[in-house]
Amino acid sequence: MSKDLFDAAFAAMQKAHAPYSRFPVGAAVRTSDGRVYSGCNIEVISYPEGWCAETTTLSHFVMGGGGTITDIVVVAEKKAKCTPCGGCRQRLAEFAGPDTRLHLCDNDGIVETLTMRDIFPYGFEAEVLGKGNPA
Repeated sequence: MSKDLFDAAFAAMQKAHAPYSRFPVGAAVRTSDGRVYSGCNIEVISYPEGWCAETTTLSHFVMGGGGTITDIVVVAEKKAKCTPCGGCRQRLAEFAGPDTRLHLCDNDGIVETLTMRDIFPYGFEAEVLGKGNPA
């Protein structure tokens, strides 16, 4: 079942706009009802103003109606088992629970599966601000 999610992330990676870093990344999420959203990194010359693949994916997820994320895939052309950056870990945690599966890949497929709890055990939680998870 995760092969199609990898394929979506890999196809997104092929569309990355990464002329400065030359480090294309693709990501994809699956919701509990089977919908898949994907995205790629989009760079601009002012590095902090670009978007990571996970951020683009979450934008599509939100615009598509959201839901419960069950699986996340990240793939980078030049780095096997590429993990989300710190900022993207927090962004993903905003919409995915601690038991959501995070699949790390090489260019041929999934090579390791963790949970969001494994990779981001101490992220900010909405409950601290008196708000529940908006997802």
